Amino acid sequence: MKTHEPPTSVEIQERRRIRIALIIVAVAIVGLAAYFYWSFHPNRPVDYAEINEHFKYGSIGSEPANGIPYWIFKVMPDMFPEKLPGGYASLGLIQEPGHDLPIGFSKRRVIVDRVGLNCGVCHTGTVRETPNSQPVVFLGMPAHQLELENYIRFLTAAALDPRFTTDNVMAFIDARTKLGPIEKVIYRMSIPLTRDALIEQGTRLEFINKRPDWGPGRVDTFNPYKAIQFHWPMDQDESIGTSDYPAIWNQRPREGMQLHWDGNNTSVEERNKSAALGAGVTPATIDLDRLKRIEDWLLDFKAPAYPYAIDANLATKGEAIYRQHCSSCHDFASALVGKVTPLDEIGTDPHRLDSYTYTLSSNQNTLYAGYPWRFSHFRKTNGYANMPLDGIWLRAPYLHNGSVPTLRDLLEPTDKRPKDFYRGYNVFDQKNVGFVSNVPSEGNQQFFRFDTSLPGNSNSGHTYGTNLSAEEKDALVEYMKRL
Repeated sequence: MKTHEPPTSVEIQERRRIRIALIIVAVAIVGLAAYFYWSFHPNRPVDYAEINEHFKYGSIGSEPANGIPYWIFKVMPDMFPEKLPGGYASLGLIQEPGHDLPIGFSKRRVIVDRVGLNCGVCHTGTVRETPNSQPVVFLGMPAHQLELENYIRFLTAAALDPRFTTDNVMAFIDARTKLGPIEKVIYRMSIPLTRDALIEQGTRLEFINKRPDWGPGRVDTFNPYKAIQFHWPMDQDESIGTSDYPAIWNQRPREGMQLHWDGNNTSVEERNKSAALGAGVTPATIDLDRLKRIEDWLLDFKAPAYPYAIDANLATKGEAIYRQHCSSCHDFASALVGKVTPLDEIGTDPHRLDSYTYTLSSNQNTLYAGYPWRFSHFRKTNGYANMPLDGIWLRAPYLHNGSVPTLRDLLEPTDKRPKDFYRGYNVFDQKNVGFVSNVPSEGNQQFFRFDTSLPGNSNSGHTYGTNLSAEEKDALVEYMKRL
């Protein structure tokens, strides 16, 4: 019978060393895996507990498909200062003290950190009481200083520049930060991919250079959809859809109203998901939970109250005039609010309405196909929707295309309204309600001259109240400060 000799002390020590070595290797593997997971996790957004911060800086899912690697975004103004004098702030982006990115820009780790757009970029603005006042940030108001078209143009011009090479971009990044060896490899792979993506985007959106400039506070909402979402040949489409950004507070009572300027959708949820696509989200990358945080908050987020003095007696007189001439179309409780007024009645510029076609509405109702939230509410209309006037003091310039600088100007006949004025100034005109529009520049900043004679910029139409006396008009404007 064969017997087993007990292991010697040397054998026991050897086995113990092997076990310890295996444990060390296993721990090292787990640690290395954890390092790679947390350092290069494929989908990890920066989150914010406070809803205001989330609205301004939180992700809605635009980074994975259309985001720019963080350090490329940061160094592009350094690389091409002649293309963007003043940096990103010169585009009307709002930079808050203590924040790394402008309002409306979010960060998400997608292998490396990437920067994308969110709701705040188009729906946050600033106001100054006087030229010497500090700007006050208001969430939910139109981004009346944002020059999104020039942001697109800058990205395209930078990508097309022969200096946009891997070695050159890395040199500018190295001057700003110290990347780890693995992150350096990833960035060296990402730079040419980013350049090609920006050039492709610029090629698809090249049509915007053949239309009148958007200027600050305006965007062609649906023509980029044709180019980006559906790859339409835009050289065969000469339509102009430029319009002002809307305010987005008080969304709960807007459910069921005809939304967008032309009233082409009656679903707040669809409108929100459509806007997310415009910010760079795709059906595969939309972050439903983080978008819903914003949607839920906006349901009952109230318009900011007018912060300056109001002549109470004059406003009381104006209220009676408002009830007689305005409330039937613009009060939340009225039968006509959120309904479309036909173009031949409202008489405002037709280009935005004409740019949205039956064919486009049919195509939009295929978006998010395969998901329970597939679009189904888009429709072509024959006019412009009657908007509620909550927070109207913050929504200048007026009409769907932003062609009338102040409420007081809107109460004048078309031929008495300013034929040209300047957009992009954030000093408030308390008398006329709007932003000061006769100042061409401040310091090194040149404001945008808005020419109402250009296609899509007409200030005609909406002649309601133009026959009132001057005193009645002043009273009406005074009352509307309270809305």
